[in-house]
Amino acid sequence: MTTQSHLRNQYAREAVTTASPAKLVTMLYDRLLKDLKDAEAGLGERDIQGVHNALTHAQDILCEFHSTLDTSVWKEGENLKRLYEWSIDMLMNANIEKNLQRVVDVREVLEPLADAWHQVARVSNGES
Repeated sequence: MTTQSHLRNQYAREAVTTASPAKLVTMLYDRLLKDLKDAEAGLGERDIQGVHNALTHAQDILCEFHSTLDTSVWKEGENLKRLYEWSIDMLMNANIEKNLQRVVDVREVLEPLADAWHQVARVSNGES
């Protein structure tokens, strides 16, 4: 591993371990959206392996969101859980069918959630 990549990995580890819970969620949403955009680009370029990698990583993030959502504390979270389930299902099918529109549909639904979490993180940090 080169010094530069080692430093980049160390910085990423430290950013994660020192981040607030809201910031961690925003970081995951940012990576999720990056994966979806990478899958969209890969579908355009017919990069089947790249598309598969991006979509399975996006599904992993969605599964993490789904599994950590405690609906016993927040009953309204059931709708969010169903949205995560729908997104996972859409991305699995997109990966099987190599269907760009399914990826776009999921991204367009999740982008406002990412924006909302970014606002929450800013407010919890005392920013406006």
